[in-house]
Amino acid sequence: MINFNIAQWRAWAPGLTTGDDWLKWSRAPCPLDCGDAAPDVSFLPAMQRRRLGRLARMAFHVGWPLADDRPAMPLVFMSRHGETPLTFNILGDLAAREPLSPTQFSLSVHNAVIGLWSILRAETSEMTALAAAGDGLEHGLLEAAALLGDGAEAVLLVICEEQPPAAYSQWITDVPFPYAVGLVITPGDDWSLALAPAAQDAATCQWPHALNLLRALTTQQSHCHHVWKRRAWNWQRNR
Repeated sequence: MINFNIAQWRAWAPGLTTGDDWLKWSRAPCPLDCGDAAPDVSFLPAMQRRRLGRLARMAFHVGWPLADDRPAMPLVFMSRHGETPLTFNILGDLAAREPLSPTQFSLSVHNAVIGLWSILRAETSEMTALAAAGDGLEHGLLEAAALLGDGAEAVLLVICEEQPPAAYSQWITDVPFPYAVGLVITPGDDWSLALAPAAQDAATCQWPHALNLLRALTTQQSHCHHVWKRRAWNWQRNR
């Protein structure tokens, strides 16, 4: 079991930009109309904004304000699928024997977001990019707990998933809509996270773990329970 505080949080999805938006969604969760909606990143230089895909924009939108009012802190970035639209475009260019875009390739790699974060914020704190399974949020929190144990005063967690191209729909079924969640994790015992073996008949979660955690945060639930394969994660609000 690990203990921690969630000092602040921010989240974005198409049409959901404020805490009130997320509270309304949490009370009656449903799929969203994705379209081409993208979050505001007007705080970035115009040349950089034009280069970013939606996944990177989501990460910066939720993470930047959380980091602005705090001393430099480590960043843990998590995404199970990464920049699938950019990767799909690159594969299409390869199939058509078209020249590849160096910019698209550089932004499609899994650690591109933390590289851009380091450059644009002139940030030299420790940063980690994780490509985990469906419980990537929990693995990211374990990484954050280790950083706190090494003396970090706070850790920024950012988890993002982009809507994959239709060609991937047979294989990627756990992204109901594009979303990003940012959490500032600090030492404390407001929350605890424990891992146990999942029961054979345990039901899997309808929504991704990060969205279920948002529901707990916005509706003041005392706990939430996540199952992924043989792992059962229990989040407990202690105060």
